[in-house]
Amino acid sequence: MTTTPSTTAATTTTTSPPQHRLGRTRRRTRLALAACAAGATALTASLLAPSAQAGPAASPAAVTFSDDFDGPAGSAVDGSKWQLETGDNVNNHERQYYTSGTDNAALDGQGHLVITAKKENPGNYQCWYGRCEYTSARLNTAQKFTQTYGHFEARMKLPSGQGVWPAFWALGEDIGSAGWPACGELDIMENIGKEPGTVHGTLHGPGYSGEGGIGAGYTLPNGQKFSDDFHTFAVDWSPDSITWSVDGNVYQTRTPADLNGKKWVFDHPFFLIMNFAVGGYWPGDPDGSTVFPQQLVVDYVRVTA
Repeated sequence: MTTTPSTTAATTTTTSPPQHRLGRTRRRTRLALAACAAGATALTASLLAPSAQAGPAASPAAVTFSDDFDGPAGSAVDGSKWQLETGDNVNNHERQYYTSGTDNAALDGQGHLVITAKKENPGNYQCWYGRCEYTSARLNTAQKFTQTYGHFEARMKLPSGQGVWPAFWALGEDIGSAGWPACGELDIMENIGKEPGTVHGTLHGPGYSGEGGIGAGYTLPNGQKFSDDFHTFAVDWSPDSITWSVDGNVYQTRTPADLNGKKWVFDHPFFLIMNFAVGGYWPGDPDGSTVFPQQLVVDYVRVTA
């Protein structure tokens, strides 16, 4: 989402929406390890041996990053884990200005982070199109937390309405030197308000970015909307595959084979990003039906190795 929007709609499509996320603000398949079957003779001997014992239980995955957003209502996020970006984003033609402080990103006192998009401009912020019409927030863990491989997840309740664009994603920490999309972008969850029941997961890298991003969408059954309740968005990232899931339901897995010879750049540390954009090429701008303020409510973010 930083550098590109991601895929299209539909539960398993592979195209992506127009334009990329590059330039946002001066811008977790859990690989199941298959156990090799022992030969019949060895297996029989093992089963018959009176002293045979089961091996030790597997250790639980180590938590490497966690934020449950506990704290007093109105307080800021933990500055040792997150930093707030500021500014606008001309590349996607988004219409919000990302602010610092607690006006657009604050704890609610009930264990949630609330990122609020507002139709206002109290600071007379200037955007690419003139005086900004909206404010919102974007947080990242750059220079505070990065990781290569593991399980990355967040439990969130999404906003709704034409022109809203919440996202949970990650960027290669070498973006400063390699640039985008060579650094790699892993979109764990993106949603646009005109698709209230669908989220997207996408990979962006050299030769497969923007509209060429590799990904798919997941749609809730029975007309449910992601704004109705909390849902868990996750990826399981291993050296040669990445798997996306919603509430534990896997909807796509990508491997280097999907890149048709292009470079797989998901082999180095990435940092996390959460943001709530308003408008832009992909979602389109808000219209008369869009109600503000809108909120992206985050219950927790967790990463395991």
